[in-house]
Amino acid sequence: MLILECPCCGVMADETELAPGGEAHLKRYGPGSSDEDFEGYLFHRANPKGVHFERWRHANGCGKWFLAARCTNTLEVFATYSAQTPEPPQHVIDAIRAKRPDWSIEA
Repeated sequence: MLILECPCCGVMADETELAPGGEAHLKRYGPGSSDEDFEGYLFHRANPKGVHFERWRHANGCGKWFLAARCTNTLEVFATYSAQTPEPPQHVIDAIRAKRPDWSIEA
């Protein structure tokens, strides 16, 4: 079972209390963008096997959105952090590299 700590309220919530929101840190395109850019935003996702950055909502708790870094193979959670963060903070990168020294953010 997937258990994430909500960084907004501090509750350790299991997956039944959470709602997934897809990939985190996407560049969003709107009016005035090209069809290719908008198509890429809507439909194309990295979907990596391994470390992944995701959006989650504490649906049956505080109701707030947050981001999580976790491994899609093992469900290991490296960190959770504020949804207002435009890119993974250094402490999250450090937590991943502490357990996966060969990992690179570009991978």
